[in-house]
Amino acid sequence: MSVGSLSGTPTTLTAVGATQDDHPSSDDGRGHTVVMTDSAMTASTVTPTTVLFDLDGVIRHFDPAQRSDIEQRAGLEPGTLEAAAFTEDLLAQLVTGKISRATWTRKVGEAVSNPDAAAAWLAQKGTVDREMIEFIDELRVAGVTVAILTNGTDTIPAELDKLGVTAHVDAIFNTAEIGFAKPDRRAFEHACAALGVDGPEVFFTDDSASKLLGAIELGMTVHHFKGIAPLRAAITAAGIYPR
Repeated sequence: MSVGSLSGTPTTLTAVGATQDDHPSSDDGRGHTVVMTDSAMTASTVTPTTVLFDLDGVIRHFDPAQRSDIEQRAGLEPGTLEAAAFTEDLLAQLVTGKISRATWTRKVGEAVSNPDAAAAWLAQKGTVDREMIEFIDELRVAGVTVAILTNGTDTIPAELDKLGVTAHVDAIFNTAEIGFAKPDRRAFEHACAALGVDGPEVFFTDDSASKLLGAIELGMTVHHFKGIAPLRAAITAAGIYPR
């Protein structure tokens, strides 16, 4: 499984020197603040030819009620599994391929003293948003290259094959195979190199604003995903589709 989301208008992210109080923001780690604004967004005068999607929270979704049900049946406090699974160090090892999903599952089970609960939760494959798949198909028919970049685990290829996602995109980039995870710009550079495009030729969308930072560094047009309607509007505004 990927780990991105187990837990109206297009949006632009702009690196500036100070936070604007009326917009959510996050630090990019270099003394700049990434500020969410509601203006039309564009990274350059180049019209993107490629749309790069995050996976979880955008194309695939997980029902938090399932985790809650597992915790309740196991006698665990709400949020126990998520807290154990998403510690910073453990998650970093997982999504850069240093440990497998099997090892992750074992470590979470040990942390909560309930291997069965951890295994039941982390065995979930999620559900695919069919409306998003239909939109992706529209883009590809129109000649747009579509790919996925996910902070994932070693089982992503098998999961997406089983869910029927693989056939609908031109490429899938899994950070567990790349060795660098979003928002590290090297993950985005890997995707660009494989696709034969430069940053300004790419439109990237993710449901986590902080994951957009590496894309911004490469000059990509970025969109903080909040639903398919705003995404369609952003892609239209970028001149990608319809043309």
